[in-house]
Amino acid sequence: MAVVIALDAGTTGVRAFAVDEAGRAVGYRYREFTQHFPQPGWVEHDAMEIWHAIVGTTAELISSLQEPVAAIGITDQRETVVAWDRRTGLPRHRAIVWQDRRTAARCDELAAAGHLPLVRSTTGLVLDPYFSASKIEWLLSEGGVEADENLAIGTIDSWLLWNLTGGRVHATEPSNAARTMLFDIRTLAWSDELCDLFGVPRHVLPEVLPSSGRFGVTDASSGLPAGIPISGIAGDQQAALFGQACFEPGATKNTYGTGSFVLMNVGGTCPEPAEGLLTTVAWSIPDGAGGTRTDYAFEGAIFSTGSAIQWLRDGLGIIASAQEAGPLAASVPDTDDVFFVPAFTGLGSPWWDPYARGTLVGLTRGTTKAHVVRAVIESMALQTRDVVDAMCEHSGRAVAGLRADGGAAVMDLLLQIQADQLGVPVRRPRVQETTALGAAYLAGLAEGVWSSTDDIEANWALDAEFTPTTDRTDADALHTRWLEAVARSRAWATTD
Repeated sequence: MAVVIALDAGTTGVRAFAVDEAGRAVGYRYREFTQHFPQPGWVEHDAMEIWHAIVGTTAELISSLQEPVAAIGITDQRETVVAWDRRTGLPRHRAIVWQDRRTAARCDELAAAGHLPLVRSTTGLVLDPYFSASKIEWLLSEGGVEADENLAIGTIDSWLLWNLTGGRVHATEPSNAARTMLFDIRTLAWSDELCDLFGVPRHVLPEVLPSSGRFGVTDASSGLPAGIPISGIAGDQQAALFGQACFEPGATKNTYGTGSFVLMNVGGTCPEPAEGLLTTVAWSIPDGAGGTRTDYAFEGAIFSTGSAIQWLRDGLGIIASAQEAGPLAASVPDTDDVFFVPAFTGLGSPWWDPYARGTLVGLTRGTTKAHVVRAVIESMALQTRDVVDAMCEHSGRAVAGLRADGGAAVMDLLLQIQADQLGVPVRRPRVQETTALGAAYLAGLAEGVWSSTDDIEANWALDAEFTPTTDRTDADALHTRWLEAVARSRAWATTD
């Protein structure tokens, strides 16, 4: 029986994850890499360190497997950009990470100049430093990167694909391209108008190929066995949507990771931009009739959820490990009217306020660390409700349930609070590595390991289901109080 390997290049570490035809994990390796913070609000990665981590984990995994590897899939932290030299293969600057806010003022300037309608209608995005275009512009104008004929720029998937193929393939696919703010999500092509606006030469950008299909094969120079097909790529959140088998319009998932990302499949027709939400390409896959099917999604990007748990551990020191958070929060029945808004780097959907900052309100002498930890966990569920409410309003579809994954989804308390806030069941799958699973499925679909999405849906298995237990009046009252706390966090970093 063949296996498929997914390479999951996340924000804080990389995973090499092997699955069999039943979608079961048969091998796993993980390695963290360094976070660089050169200035407040700036976040960078060493692209070579990411590549070495990928090679190391993947080589270890392959050597441990008894079965042949049918294909490799790639999923990645989106919006993070790498600029490298085609001749040497070396980066010309550290990668600028999706969390980086250095171009916030530039995005404000572009919005003030009237460019937001063009960005919204073409890309489905908002003018925010979260996306790649202003980062690329900064690299070319202030980062010392020269746009010569040897320059290649891409998101992390393109960087890994280049290295895996020995520099033969500079490509990406629509779900990653859609996050650059340079891609027309209706024509599925780079936008000349937006490339001109941001000063990005077309020759530096990767070719855009379908999400499921053969991109190339591994080269011996990569440090991995030669000839393995690289046949699936998707941005991490779209990969998780695929791995959660959310193939029908209205199907919705949330990944509780460093940030949280809520995606709703909205079908094969690109919808008009929706206030507070992103419209994005979910994937392009074979349609079974010799063509390609493209699905779209509404997305709510929440910048900080799991990172708030890390802050409790590393910043405040009130928990020794992330595993303590759930039991400590469950030791109190509520937060005693304490609310935490985790706007460390601003607020994403549905607010899009890069100047919001983290806010802890409602403290009294009776407040304990258990109340604070519970407030942090509640903030994950409350932010998710904000996004789902907006999705339901703009799609005209009620959410029948939410599929949950990501590191924080192991907390039963969080998922129970989430079910109470949404008023619908929340379901956690047996395989939690849905991002890697989605990349594996995209690759295996192209190579015949799975014949259709029906095979993939049949693999989805339930671990636990959480149904609403709270009266709607009480749930709505808690949410209203939360919105008051959000209002206090807004525009805090504005200096004028």
